[in-house]
Amino acid sequence: MAPQKNVKRVTTHVLQEMKQRGVRISMLTAYDYSMARLVDGAGTDVILVGDSASNVMAGHETTLPITLDQMIYHAGSVVRGVERALVVVDLPFGTYQGNSKGALNSAIRIMKESGAHAVKLEGGREVIGSVERILTAGIPVMGHLGLTPQSIYKFGTYVVRAQEEAEARRLREDAKLLEEAGCFALVLEKIPAVLAGEVARSVQIPVIGIGAGSEVDGQVLVLHDMLGINTEFNPRFLRRYADLHEVITSAVTRYIADVRARSFPNEQEQY
Repeated sequence: MAPQKNVKRVTTHVLQEMKQRGVRISMLTAYDYSMARLVDGAGTDVILVGDSASNVMAGHETTLPITLDQMIYHAGSVVRGVERALVVVDLPFGTYQGNSKGALNSAIRIMKESGAHAVKLEGGREVIGSVERILTAGIPVMGHLGLTPQSIYKFGTYVVRAQEEAEARRLREDAKLLEEAGCFALVLEKIPAVLAGEVARSVQIPVIGIGAGSEVDGQVLVLHDMLGINTEFNPRFLRRYADLHEVITSAVTRYIADVRARSFPNEQEQY
């Protein structure tokens, strides 16, 4: 895709400026070239190539099965469709936990092989070593606290996190640790809105929420959820902006009917 003229790239510095000016940051997932072009062209600030691809693209129950090679494939597809947005890629499960050297190697592969702009990883103090090691290579890192889907078997449930004071205190501390380590931004997932607002005000880096209320610096949703392609997932925090499940099903049904009735292709649609 030929680059457009006068398109100002969103960078980590731009996001920092947006927080300082009180401009809310929009973030959505994308996993392929065509959808990335649409999401980017509409003006989304950050595109997350999420390990949620494991669910919405591959049909797995959790995010755990997706591999680094698969994430690089999706990330490269997205990058080729993007002209403006900052592209952030999830480090998949098993590529950074407990091994900072492995984390750095994984992050370098993502940056070199996909052309992405940053990586994201889940966790607080337990992954600080990996965060710091990745940053030594000049790779921007986005943190992720609260409900961390890669730890679903530890949690045992997708309920709201940090409702008890002990966990809330740890989350506050971890947010500070990630900021001090050098993360350029932080995702807070499925935590009480009051706590999320408190954290956003306590750190200088942008805080992006998903199920974390309105007092953070931006919001992120999974594209297939907000477009109504997936209909089984209905958490309180999800607002559906379209019903593409119905649109696509209707279009395919009509196509099948036209093929069987021999009304497609008609004379104008032939050579």
